[in-house]
This record gives sequence, C-alpha cells and structure tokens, in this order.
Amino acid sequence: MNSFFIHLYLDEDVNVLVADLLKARGFDAITARDAEQLHATDAEQLAYAVSKMRALVTHNRTDFEELVQAYFASGQIHYGVIFAVRRSPQEIVQRLLVILNQVTSEEMQNQVRYI
Repeated sequence: MNSFFIHLYLDEDVNVLVADLLKARGFDAITARDAEQLHATDAEQLAYAVSKMRALVTHNRTDFEELVQAYFASGQIHYGVIFAVRRSPQEIVQRLLVILNQVTSEEMQNQVRYI
C-alpha cells in the first residue's frame, strides 16, 4: 500500500456519521453512499474496498467472514476488514481510533479486526 495510514470504506450498514467524525479527526473514510455503492452485494462491497485499497468497516460479520475466508483460500489480497458491533457512532469511532492510531495500512493488509 502507498500510504502509512489506513483508508476506510464503510459499507451501507454503518452510520454515515462514523465517516464524518473520522474525517473531522483527519482520517480518510468514505461511505458506500459516497462511493455510489448503495445496494451493492457484499462481494461487490469488498471488491470495491479492495479496488480502492481501503479497509472495509461493516456490522455484517457472518457474510463478510465467509468472503474473507474465500479471499484467503484463493490467495487474494484485501486491505483489512473491521467488524464493528452495533454501537453509537461515537463509540464506533473511539474503537476505530485505537486501530487507526496503532496499526499501519501495511499491517492491516489481509487482517480482520473486531471492535
């Protein structure tokens, strides 16, 4: 990856306020709405994140864990998947900030984190 910092892509289940709060703190975060990816399938959401070299943030653990396993099994690269338990946007941001402030984009590659 070209950047030291993790760039985030939030799927459509994640409140857009999360991206706004992260941007206000200087982080690069876009939403499915920003990327015109609303109503895309989970596989398309992950493929979009990969195409833009972004870590995906989602609440959809079940489906995306399967997709991540498929990527692993086929040797495909992804730039990280972060599973967030449904909480207030402010709490999700606080949990994301731990990762964003301690993990580089290179370290996040092919990793899964739970917050």
